[in-house]
Amino acid sequence: MCGRYSLVPKKKLPDLSLEDTPLPTEVQEHYNIAPTHNAVVLTAAGWKTMQWGLVPHWSADGKNQGKLINARSETVFEKPSFRDAVRQRRCVVPADSFYEWRREPGGRKIPYRLLAAGGGLLYMAGIWETWHGEKNTFTILTTAANADVSVLHDRMPVFLGDALSRKKWLDPETTHDALLEILQPAPAGYLTMYRVSERINAPGPDDAGLHEEVQENPTLF
Repeated sequence: MCGRYSLVPKKKLPDLSLEDTPLPTEVQEHYNIAPTHNAVVLTAAGWKTMQWGLVPHWSADGKNQGKLINARSETVFEKPSFRDAVRQRRCVVPADSFYEWRREPGGRKIPYRLLAAGGGLLYMAGIWETWHGEKNTFTILTTAANADVSVLHDRMPVFLGDALSRKKWLDPETTHDALLEILQPAPAGYLTMYRVSERINAPGPDDAGLHEEVQENPTLF
């Protein structure tokens, strides 16, 4: 799954242009984007700031409790909460890394930062919804974990690893079959990881220290 990520582009800002799409007027650094936080996403109409955690258009109260932060790619075209959005409102969610946890006996959660092995930004496949034209929210699509992630979790985000896949994902004319081809795990070796501070376990901290490596037990894996 993807329950926390960061976007600290710095010198990578030009990567965010994505096919010459103009940048937002301001991209803020966030080391700890958590459910219900606001984040920048790219839609077919351009950049938008939305709240993470999809609120279906048919929701009675429009409240975002942060429950629909991920959508399984295998069932996204069938689930009532997602099927309209995946056909009509797809987006790209940029990140420089995401976090995943290893559970130890006793329930302790050990966090890891996962980032692109080749450097640069990650682009996650997302879908978004609008509730009564008042609130825009999004969710991140997931797929089966590849070898990089499976030591921590059995799910991982769907990554749009090249400009063509990002363009197809955003294009409203892309066919159902073509979309399914995109919704696949990244190849082994696409990501690298290291252990980080357990302060990331809480949604409040948002500072550069969250990206610092914590010494790992060499016999862990």
